[in-house]
Formats: sequence, structure tokens, C-alpha cells
Amino acid sequence: MDGKTLARIIAVIFIAVAVTATIVEMTRKEDKPGAAVLEAPATSQSPLREGLRRCQVLGEGALRDGGCLRLWTEQRDRFLGSKAPFVSSTSQPVTPPSPDANSPGAR
Repeated sequence: MDGKTLARIIAVIFIAVAVTATIVEMTRKEDKPGAAVLEAPATSQSPLREGLRRCQVLGEGALRDGGCLRLWTEQRDRFLGSKAPFVSSTSQPVTPPSPDANSPGAR
């Protein structure tokens, strides 16, 4: 038997073992570790989490829902670690100053 034939036989055996191992692994009925992560007990959920889930179900309608906006603000503040939401001292939006016509750079 020459070297090429032996290499081909070994390659075919290797592929057969790999395919068999893949089939055996795919047909297992064991509990997957990812499935346990997705299931969370309903009793441990906070009202904030339940409200956020409700807003998620609303989809685009949540953009017009005042309750969802309040929940998102609260969640953002918790995430960022701020105690109180940021409140601007001015009631008008801040706009960048327009260039002065009398300045030397405007000519």
C-alpha cells in the first residue's frame, strides 16, 4: 500500500469519527446550561422589571406612554448610578453661540 492510499483511508476514518461525534452530541437530550439562564422565577422580579417588560411588549407605542418614559428614566439613572435625574437650570435648550458679525474671523 502506498502513502497516498494510506493517507486517504486515515482521512476518511477521521471524517467518519468527526461526523459520528457530531451526530451523537446533537441528539443528546440533556438540559442545556443556557436554558436554565432563560428561566427566571416570577417571584424575584421587581416592579421596575415588570414595567420594563410591559413597555417592551408595547413596542413603538411605549414611546408615547408616560409610564414607560418614567421607567426608562429610572432605569437609566440606576444604571448610571445617579441619585436624581439631571435637571437643567434653564427652560430653553442650550444652543451654541452664533459667530459675531463684528469679530475679526467673520470677515
